[in-house]
Amino acid sequence: MADGALIPSPSSDPAPGPHTGAEPPPKKEPFTIEAEQAVLGAILFDNEVFYRISGFLKTEHFYDPVHGMIYDAIEKLITRGRIASPVMLNTYLQEEPAFGEVGGEQYLTTLARSVPSTVGAPDYARIIFDLATSRGLIRLGTEMIERASTADIDEDPQEQLSHAEAQLYTLAETGKYEGGFRSFEKALAEAIEHTNAAYQRGGGLAGISSGLRDLDEKLGGLHPSDLLILAGRPSMGKTALATNIAVNAARAYVPERQADGSIKAKEGAVVGLFSLEMSDAQLAGRILSDISAVSSERIRRGDIDQSDFERIYEAANELNDLPLHIDDSGGLTIGQVAARARRLKRQHGLGLIVLDYLQLLAGSKKSGENRVQELTEITTGLKALAKELAVPIIALSQLSRQVEQRDDKRPQLSDLRESGSIEQDADVVMFVYREEYYLGRAEPKEGTPEHITWQEEMQQIAGQAEVIIGKQRHGPIGTVKLAFEAKRTRFSDLADPERFPKPEF
Repeated sequence: MADGALIPSPSSDPAPGPHTGAEPPPKKEPFTIEAEQAVLGAILFDNEVFYRISGFLKTEHFYDPVHGMIYDAIEKLITRGRIASPVMLNTYLQEEPAFGEVGGEQYLTTLARSVPSTVGAPDYARIIFDLATSRGLIRLGTEMIERASTADIDEDPQEQLSHAEAQLYTLAETGKYEGGFRSFEKALAEAIEHTNAAYQRGGGLAGISSGLRDLDEKLGGLHPSDLLILAGRPSMGKTALATNIAVNAARAYVPERQADGSIKAKEGAVVGLFSLEMSDAQLAGRILSDISAVSSERIRRGDIDQSDFERIYEAANELNDLPLHIDDSGGLTIGQVAARARRLKRQHGLGLIVLDYLQLLAGSKKSGENRVQELTEITTGLKALAKELAVPIIALSQLSRQVEQRDDKRPQLSDLRESGSIEQDADVVMFVYREEYYLGRAEPKEGTPEHITWQEEMQQIAGQAEVIIGKQRHGPIGTVKLAFEAKRTRFSDLADPERFPKPEF
């Protein structure tokens, strides 16, 4: 057992000068054994204390490994509905040599008896958490110095910055620095938590709702850590669909304060939208058209009357506080996207990322002129970012022209442009397809029998679109039919007579 120590104060002795040739003594890591003992004792005295601190204090935040072992055992007992007492803990830990060395059950009893009050336990727990963060900063800083000083000529400094920023983000979010293996028990508990969240929503969704009923039914919502590719040929409406989903998620956002004071989305999400093709003003105009039900073309031309203006004004008021953040910077690299997404999550929270579109992103200089390698780096980086931030990422992608050469122009996985890594790294691959677009361009001469047949076919498919799910790791593939209103660039659920209420006689 380490001796009790608070954050070490600077030594009063002058540091040895350069002329002595002596190295300064190594700095001690900050820790406080007394605070760790106080927290453990408070929980043993009153198990209710655990619920006040477990939202942020984890086993790995304890400096003393034996204290971490005790806290871990306490957590297991309490979460299983059992009492965490010195007797119970001794039953589970008595075979551990380190536990026996500190005194075993007698040590636990002493901890519980030496607590004058449990009121200060959350403050002590916060000290333990903060010092663990400080130790993580020290280790990360040391690693950054060593990596920078020993970097060879082939190592890109931007890659070092991106790696350091990712580690700093993880440390800032969780107080943990080192990665590594997690026990299956903890992974299982997280899976059960996701299942419970789906049950609380009514048993339909394990993730964020897209706002489109049939698409949600097929996908089960947008799952955290998933990379979803939404692909299509030009004019199919992939930007419109992605924007619709982003707005639906942002409009549904309901924040909920957690036990540790942090804010988590109960419904919907804070959305970050990277628009590498359209400006933020153009996107805002599209969204305004959708919500106000005034044609986007008329809004652009200013061809509106008083009633249109009132609807636009009401829509603008409704959208004013929408938790939707747009970055329309062009020529971004995957590293810059990751950095800006981390910053957004730290400052405003983040539950969903939409990126329009994949082929406009740039990779690092290492990929050189090889676009296939660059796309591989980008898709791998997006998947890693989705896992790091624990948010779904919807990335739009272009399709190759070979679609146009086929009679059936419905897209396939083989049509994904430039890189097989898009299919490989994605958890879900979806294609937007509108037969109306292709049929409209093949209009026969008026007055012919073919034109009459063409009109009948156009009437059957007018205002309809398909989302073809070509790959899904979590569920089935298939096709979802949606309604599409071109004037408002809006996708919505397709009316189904079977869902209409039955008339009462």
